[in-house]
Amino acid sequence: MPPIRRRAALALLGALPLLAAGCSGPSFPGLRLRVATGGTDGVYHALGQVMADAWHEQLDVPRPEVLVTAGSVANVSLVRERTAHVGFSQVDAAVEPTGDPTPLRALARMHDDYMHVVVRADADVHRLADLRGLRVSVGAVESGVQLIAHRLLAVAGLDPGRDLALRRYGINDSVRQMLSGGIDAFFWSGGLPTSGVRTLSEEMAVRLLDLGELLPALRRDHQVYDKGTIPASTYRAQEPVTALVVRNFLVVRENMDDELAEALTRGLFAALPRLTEANPAARTIGLRAAIGTAPVALHPGAERYYRSAKLH
Repeated sequence: MPPIRRRAALALLGALPLLAAGCSGPSFPGLRLRVATGGTDGVYHALGQVMADAWHEQLDVPRPEVLVTAGSVANVSLVRERTAHVGFSQVDAAVEPTGDPTPLRALARMHDDYMHVVVRADADVHRLADLRGLRVSVGAVESGVQLIAHRLLAVAGLDPGRDLALRRYGINDSVRQMLSGGIDAFFWSGGLPTSGVRTLSEEMAVRLLDLGELLPALRRDHQVYDKGTIPASTYRAQEPVTALVVRNFLVVRENMDDELAEALTRGLFAALPRLTEANPAARTIGLRAAIGTAPVALHPGAERYYRSAKLH
């Protein structure tokens, strides 16, 4: 099924309510769901825990297992190889060519991720090119962070293996290494705020680099990225910076049962108040935004939920 075009998306909007219907869908006794998320200090994991609770309650299944992973690239692989039923993924990782032809579909567009480049406040680093020669974590192996970091560094004229003292840590280890003096900077792509970065900013003085000068060149080759702002005071004593923004989706295999996909989507929106309590990034999740998953097509079961949702 091709990605939903503008006309089809507008047709879907005609059937959408402003708020999700709170009714329960069908049950699936005995189904043991697994949800691929990310590091425990990231937004994926926080939202995944809430969704696991909601799906346990609403689908009459054992509480889904929430998998701690490296992030988007790993999650896409886990879904394709059937280790996970559902995965969080940035759009770039979801459409990145791989050797596995298993088609993915989206249940929903979730929150947007913002690329953070975190440096020590006293470091003489003001643009990405200034990272040359420093100890820099570019994200965990098989993470969406690493995918974006390598693309940004290339635009800045840096070769990660040659020009940096390269480290590959997820958010948890990046924070620990910054606090202990093990690294000078790290890349992180996450919702606002990311708890690990917030904790770090409360324990030591850090800054975020502005990426505005690099985005036009990056977007010429990678149109899936957008431009945004990390507002002032998202983290302690932080100035506003221009950031790369990337959309997040919940992805599943194309052959997932339509009724299950519909029930998972329904459960997601019934749990929206709890998701926003778990992390403020979830405030941007909504029915009207959720159908905007191009270039990844919506799963037919998810489409069915969006078409059937009514105001009560």
